[in-house]
Amino acid sequence: MTDDGELLLVALVELVPDALEESARYEDEVLALLPRHGGALEARLTSGETEVQTIRFARRSGLDAFLRDPDRAALRERYGAAVPATRVLEVQPR
Repeated sequence: MTDDGELLLVALVELVPDALEESARYEDEVLALLPRHGGALEARLTSGETEVQTIRFARRSGLDAFLRDPDRAALRERYGAAVPATRVLEVQPR
């Protein structure tokens, strides 16, 4: 898509069962990178090993920049096997 308007996402995050604290810490650090790309965490809900996050970006290009952020890549490398599996859905309010 070439549309660069506002973007609302829901992330379904499956924390690593044997590394719950590390997985949650990884998420804390990655989510802290959102503002540098025009992103904001609107909600973070947890149910045991699963988190549901709603994230808003001012522009689609912000999401693209977030995904390419070298600090995010460094965190993925540092946390290794503790990095949660995440499914991201683009959503729109009804």
